[in-house]
Amino acid sequence: MATADDKPQSVEMDPLFNADGKKTDDDGKEPGASAATDVTVDTGGKIELKQKLSLVNGITVIVGSIIGSGIFVSPKGVLAGTGSVGLALVVWVLSGIYSMIGAYCYAELGTAIVRSGADYAYLFEAFGPFLAFLRLWVECMIVRPCSQAIVALTFAYYVIEPLFPDCTQPDDAVRLLAAVCILVLTFVNCMDVTWATRVQDIFTYAKMLALILIIITGFVQLGRGEYEHFQNAFEDSKTDIGEISLAFYSGLFAYNGWNYLNFVIEELKDPYRNLPKAIWISIILVTSVYTLTNIAYFTTVSPAEVLSGAAVAVMFSKRLYSVMWWIMPIFVSLSTFGGVNGILFTTARLFYVGGREGHMPKVLSMVQVQRLTPLPAVAFMGLLSLLYLASSDMYALINYVGFATWLSIGMAIVSLMVLRRTQPNLPRPIKVHLVWPIIYTIVTVYLVVLPLYASPVETGIGLAIICTGVPVYLIFVVWKSKPKAFDNFMDKMTLFLQKLLVVMPEEKQE
Repeated sequence: MATADDKPQSVEMDPLFNADGKKTDDDGKEPGASAATDVTVDTGGKIELKQKLSLVNGITVIVGSIIGSGIFVSPKGVLAGTGSVGLALVVWVLSGIYSMIGAYCYAELGTAIVRSGADYAYLFEAFGPFLAFLRLWVECMIVRPCSQAIVALTFAYYVIEPLFPDCTQPDDAVRLLAAVCILVLTFVNCMDVTWATRVQDIFTYAKMLALILIIITGFVQLGRGEYEHFQNAFEDSKTDIGEISLAFYSGLFAYNGWNYLNFVIEELKDPYRNLPKAIWISIILVTSVYTLTNIAYFTTVSPAEVLSGAAVAVMFSKRLYSVMWWIMPIFVSLSTFGGVNGILFTTARLFYVGGREGHMPKVLSMVQVQRLTPLPAVAFMGLLSLLYLASSDMYALINYVGFATWLSIGMAIVSLMVLRRTQPNLPRPIKVHLVWPIIYTIVTVYLVVLPLYASPVETGIGLAIICTGVPVYLIFVVWKSKPKAFDNFMDKMTLFLQKLLVVMPEEKQE
């Protein structure tokens, strides 16, 4: 076994990017034999990654990743896009059903292609390296770091709220605290995987406790006859499909994370049994909790008040908990803190797989020999998230994420149908009826196309960032005859980072 005193072995470094994008699964390893969390070195000097996530861990990964800032931020965006309480609740339920259909399709993909990376791996299998690279680029450069910035900002808003109960929180202070949150959790994930999983479990229970408290209070309010906002619930409903699509963006943002377990499936024990169970339990639980939480909000907070500020849970608690109102900001802070951890934990594995497949810098696929963590991938994700804190407009960030997310996930669902035709004999422990991926694809087209009309600036920026992946792919992956000086420079940088971070590749050292 490697010890803290071991020095990194000298190895011949591959180019920064693999020129042909060849998948590394061709080395004879069984699918699922490697994972990106727990790393050990056997007596032969081979770095191996073990399956350690149980069914309960899988559920907490999904629930902990989904329930972050969305349920505390998105009610304003959903209501703004729908115009009425009734239609807003419909959007929340439909968002849950839509996520459930997507998760059902992902259960087939995840059990047929048991390889970490989720959408990236599925697109690679169905369409080849180019679309897979663009998916990786979108997820790594937009969706994940932007989502992490949003959740960290929500954490900061709620932490500071008790200090500024009657005025707007200072923007600089909010962003600084969000940065501290990201840095602390980046440190935790770099230092020890066990710490990261314990943080995820503990804070998942804390956020569920906060939402259960809100739901119980809502039932008490309904028992008191506080249901005036549900009378004429569909009055003033908007009919502009562009605005309604933006409402779905906010609603679906709150459900974002339902596919995160697929990104670390190589680490899941008995994935054929535990993946579908974890998905179904988590999505049904979250949909029920989200719908009941919004009903609880509207028993106490008027639609106009929801639209006036993002901290709806704080308004709710101030009305009902008297001097103990500060409990809710604490609970929400715990919730969002765990959400940041969940995003960071799973995204680091995506970077790891991208490096392993040759579509990201190779150093990202290496592990720290003393701490046994994917330190380079975790650190890169943390630093990239800090860049998005340049903007504190969470709703603009949500629109960036929405367009890129549903375009990418829609393509992954299409890959299910493509693989049915191109690889009909692929083992499929779970096989969904084709009507479900077709329905999901149709809705996804709506979610991708209409915002171009309703919110052209944000979606245009998102599209532009996606397009930046094309020249990166052409230069670093397709272009095989790069100047030798360039390759040497990249190799030296990789070796320098390997020595600096004390990291080693996954493959066996000779």
